[in-house]
Amino acid sequence: MKRILIFSALSMFMAGVNAQQKKDTVIVVTRDTTSDNKKSIVIRLGSTDSRSDTIAVPLKAKDKFKLHFTATRFDFGISTYLDKGSFTLSPENSFLERETAKSTNFGFDFLQMGYRFNKYFKIYTGAGLDWNHMRLKQNITIQKSKPTLTYVTESVEYKKNRFSSQYLRIPLAFQFRSNAYKKGNHMHFVFGPEVGFLLNGKVKQISKENGKEKFKDDYNLNPFRYGAVARLGYGGTGIYVKYYGNDVFAEGQGPSDFKNLSFGITLGL
Repeated sequence: MKRILIFSALSMFMAGVNAQQKKDTVIVVTRDTTSDNKKSIVIRLGSTDSRSDTIAVPLKAKDKFKLHFTATRFDFGISTYLDKGSFTLSPENSFLERETAKSTNFGFDFLQMGYRFNKYFKIYTGAGLDWNHMRLKQNITIQKSKPTLTYVTESVEYKKNRFSSQYLRIPLAFQFRSNAYKKGNHMHFVFGPEVGFLLNGKVKQISKENGKEKFKDDYNLNPFRYGAVARLGYGGTGIYVKYYGNDVFAEGQGPSDFKNLSFGITLGL
């Protein structure tokens, strides 16, 4: 089942990437300079970077608004944390010490609704999924169904000890883009707020003694988060950074002033 879901996601991703590579298509009216009748014209489909002797027909208002399912803005990055503004954990939070290179962020959007004001500026919102994976260094197990974030130290040696969260993400993005360069690609700059709603938390452990184990719970994670996202790229590839202004854990249920920062590569802008 997992392989089927991965294959489906990759198929949607490829479709989204291909869609990103297409030029904006408009109706253009071109003078027919090859015909004996110099007054004749040809109406055809073309792109906005057609020859200078073409007249572009502006998009109608209804064409500027779009609501559609998509598969884009695939984020692959590092997920790190600020403990009272520092990347160094305080002693009381040292049990959350992690392997930085293996603490990752992954996400993508599957729904988009937007309005393009002109060829340079667009506003959109939508919905997507976002995961943060914290690869813990210590041999501990975060406990389920506790009033506050609780852990126990284990005697086993974990090959993998991953503490994860999954959120439904809803962005409000302001997108600026340049004129088209070669092959119709643009420079993109996108920024705006984003909110998230917790779907689940998960602990995944692998050890010689116990094999592979998975446990799901909310793990005192914040049920609602808010922050800001910025993206910069060319064509369909770029970089992103996300910062969430409220705590990773619910108020009074975990470390306070403990915030998430993620950054990496994004595919699809």
